[in-house]
Amino acid sequence: MPQQPRPVRSRFAPSPTGFLHIGGARTALFAWLAARSTGGRFVLRIEDTDRERSTPESVQAILDGMQWLGLDHDEGPFYQSERMDRYREVADQLLADGRAYRCYCSRERLDKLREEAMAAGNKPRYDGRCRDRRDVPEDVKPVIRFRNPDEGKVVFEDRVRGSIEVANEELDDLVIVRSDGTPTYNFAVVVDDLDMEINLVIRGDDHINNTPRQINLYGALGAEPPEFAHVPMILGDDGQRLSKRHGAVSVMAWREKGYVPDAMVNYLARLGWSDGDEEVFSRQNLIDRFRIDDVNRKPSRFDSEKLDWLNQHYLRSGDSGQVLSELAWHMNRAGVDVESGPALAELLTVQADRVATLNEVVEQSRPFYEDFETFDPGAAKKHLRPVAAEPLQALKARLSELAGWQPDALQSAVQDTADTLGIGFGKIGMPLRVALMGSGQSPAINQTLWLVGRERTLARIDQALAFIAARSQ
Repeated sequence: MPQQPRPVRSRFAPSPTGFLHIGGARTALFAWLAARSTGGRFVLRIEDTDRERSTPESVQAILDGMQWLGLDHDEGPFYQSERMDRYREVADQLLADGRAYRCYCSRERLDKLREEAMAAGNKPRYDGRCRDRRDVPEDVKPVIRFRNPDEGKVVFEDRVRGSIEVANEELDDLVIVRSDGTPTYNFAVVVDDLDMEINLVIRGDDHINNTPRQINLYGALGAEPPEFAHVPMILGDDGQRLSKRHGAVSVMAWREKGYVPDAMVNYLARLGWSDGDEEVFSRQNLIDRFRIDDVNRKPSRFDSEKLDWLNQHYLRSGDSGQVLSELAWHMNRAGVDVESGPALAELLTVQADRVATLNEVVEQSRPFYEDFETFDPGAAKKHLRPVAAEPLQALKARLSELAGWQPDALQSAVQDTADTLGIGFGKIGMPLRVALMGSGQSPAINQTLWLVGRERTLARIDQALAFIAARSQ
C-alpha cells in the first residue's frame, strides 16, 4: 500500500490592509486543499501588526471573502496584535542566548550604508556595527536585530520551486523588533508558525527571499522549520501582473459581477494546478486529487473567458442551492422583488443557458417581475404595427381560455393561432415578444409566456394593442 501523506497543518495569514484579492484567495485555497486532502488542519491568522494600514473593515473583507468562497478554517482567526507579549518573550530569549542584539544605528547612518552599497554595485546590507556594542546611547530607542550566521548556507526543498540554496553571507542581520516594540513580519511569522505547529507554509513566491532568513530564525530557536511551497504570481489577460487595471481583483468584486463561489474555487484551483486535461472539478474532486507538488512553477494567466465558461457551467449544473441563494442576493441588491414574479428556480432553468453571470440574469429578467410603461422604440416601430393587431387579439383569446399554463401548451397555442391565421410563426412571435418584454430580446416565446404568467401576459397584450391603436390614429 502507498504511504499516506502526513496530515498537513497549513495556514492562511493575510495582512488586513485591503480586500482579499485573487492571488491571496488562490493561496488560501491551496492551503485549504493541502489540509483537507490529508485530513489535516487549516488555520486562519490575521497579520495585523501594521497599525497604520490595518483596519477592521479590511479584516471583515477578508473574513467575508473566505466565507463566500467556502474556505472554512479549523482554528482561528488568530490576530497578531493580540500576541505582542509572546513576541517580546521570544525576542528576550534570543537576546539572552546571544542570538539577537540591540541596534542603536540612526536612520541617517543606515541610509548612508544603503547608498554606498548601491553606488558600489553591492547588495545593501547592515554592517553589524552594533553586534558587540557595549555603549548605550541615551535617548535612543533601539531596534532588535537577529544575529544571522556568518558562514554556511541555507538549503531547503521547496514543494513547488524545487531545491533552493542561499549563502548566509548574502543575508544581513534583519530587524526582528522595531524601536516601538512591534515585531517585524519575518520574526512574527516564525513565532506564529512555530506556536501554531504549522508544518507546510504555502505562500506567494514574492516571499522566497524571506524564507532563508526565517529558516535561520527557526534554527536559533532550536526548532525544525516547516516545509515551504511558494506559488507563482498570477498574470492578467495581457501577460502583466494582475492588478486593478485588469478589472475586479477583489474576490467580492467577482461576486458583485455575478460569479458563484464554486465556479471561482474551481477556476482558482486551475490557476497553476492541474490533474490531467480536466477543467471542471467539484470541491470533493479537488480535495481528493490536490497535491501541492503538482502546482506549476510558472506564472498563471487569468483568462476571463474561461471563468465565464466555468460560471455558466455551474449556473446550469452546479449546486442549485448555492446558485439560487446567490441569485436571490443579486435580485435583492438590484431592488427586484422576487415575490412579484416566477420562482427563482423556474427562472434559472430558462436563463442559465443564455447567460454567463448572475448579473446578466438580473438584467434580462426584470420584465418578469416588474411592469413597464414604454416599449423599446426600435422594437416597437418594427414589430408593433397595425398588421400585428389581429394576431395578438386572436392569441389573447386563445390564451385566456387555456386550461394549463405550461411551456408545451403555450407553444401549441401560439403555433395554432399562426396556423389558423395562415401566417408564419414570426409574424405573431415577434410582436408578442415585444408586447411581453418591452423589447425584442427574450428567451424562447413559450418560456417567456410561462415566466411572465397568465395575468401579466393578457394585460401586456392589451397594452400592446392600445399602443398599436394609438399608433394607427
